[in-house]
Amino acid sequence: MKIVWSPLAVERVSEIVRYIAEDNPDAATNWAESIFTRVEQLGPFPDSGNIVPEMHREDIRQLVMGNYRIIYRIGTDQISVLTVRHHRQILPDQDLR
Repeated sequence: MKIVWSPLAVERVSEIVRYIAEDNPDAATNWAESIFTRVEQLGPFPDSGNIVPEMHREDIRQLVMGNYRIIYRIGTDQISVLTVRHHRQILPDQDLR
């Protein structure tokens, strides 16, 4: 299945990487590589994430990686990565468009 990153998801990953890099550039690089590797695993296993508790929808799911939630939508022929959020942040509705 094709994986498409939303501009918001790319922006969130970039923000997180910049924040981590302020203290540890190597950790920032490793974190980014881990995120992309984890998302690539969704291709053959799109249902492997949990349903997002706030949404109660089968097509909106999340992968949890450390303190971060990777929120994605399963479509008929693609997976759309919608956003990446720290697990303590509120998930705004507009992030799921």
